[in-house]
Amino acid sequence: MKKLFIIGLTLCTLNIFAQRKSESLKNNDTNFKYRVSFPAIILSNIGNGGEKTNTQHIEIHVKQELDSKNIIGIKIATWRLFQPMGIQWWDGLKDKIDSETEFYPGYLKETGIGVSYQRMLWKGLFASVEVLPQYKTYLDENNKKIANGFKLYNSYHVGYHIAFGKKKRIFIEPQIHCQNWMFDTNTPEAFKQLDNKWKSYFLFEPNLYVGIRF
Repeated sequence: MKKLFIIGLTLCTLNIFAQRKSESLKNNDTNFKYRVSFPAIILSNIGNGGEKTNTQHIEIHVKQELDSKNIIGIKIATWRLFQPMGIQWWDGLKDKIDSETEFYPGYLKETGIGVSYQRMLWKGLFASVEVLPQYKTYLDENNKKIANGFKLYNSYHVGYHIAFGKKKRIFIEPQIHCQNWMFDTNTPEAFKQLDNKWKSYFLFEPNLYVGIRF
């Protein structure tokens, strides 16, 4: 996963410096009002399905450009957590994964459909917010269901839209985002004890989205 981050962000940096002055969305082909995108990190799940740390992350965004500045969308996502999401980088996140000291006694699966709003600020620079209600399923080590619950997951993004090709249909969006969650209900005690040790938010997660306009 770390390697994917490094490779993806390196490619983004090279593209930014290699590309000529970026065009804003208002200069793109106005025939393409819709877009579909996904985070490149989900590709890291391929080929390691049996690993405890495989998040089984699937996420897709379908968006519509209302005008050159405003974009709304639907977010569909599911993932599996093996430890609390609130462990920050400076808390030794990677060390916690390597040592397995904060691993859940099982898994937490979260699935939801939400909405997003993206605002173009200057050229390709944008800010966006996503709201994702989630249905939670807690599983033990044998994948037996323990409990169900609900969580409201929100994320806040700052990134840059870089389009490619003659008609600017293919794009990438390197970005940094922060997230928080609330109304986290019906958590089994063994999971709650671990969650309570950490924050109900995560800061400064790098990501790279890949998409196409149509």
